[in-house]
Amino acid sequence: MTASTATTVTNLGVAMFTVTDQDAAIAFYTGQLGWELRGDTRFGEGGTERWVEVAPPGSTARLALNPPMGGEPGGCGIGVETPDVRAEHARLREAGVDVDDVMDAPGAPTLFMMRDPDGNNIAVVQV
Repeated sequence: MTASTATTVTNLGVAMFTVTDQDAAIAFYTGQLGWELRGDTRFGEGGTERWVEVAPPGSTARLALNPPMGGEPGGCGIGVETPDVRAEHARLREAGVDVDDVMDAPGAPTLFMMRDPDGNNIAVVQV
């Protein structure tokens, strides 16, 4: 490995998920997960493309919801944090979200996995 200069990057600002329908994705993230719509901007020739961002309330990081790029499907994953993983699990299950059981494993944080309607994975981790 070669030496490099220090990075000027100071923050992870936007993660990106591929979604098949941006409006359906907005409805899922804002309606079922309770996140905020942070941006929905048209761009490109004739304004045919959209840049959509959602985030948990109070979060500085955002999640961009993009159509497939270059015809390639998605299949991404992120982790989000909560101080009460069991309460969040119960809330999301009640909202009809596709959630797995809460996992408690020695040496690992308590967490559960969920998926959005496009199959993107979200790990919900106790902090």
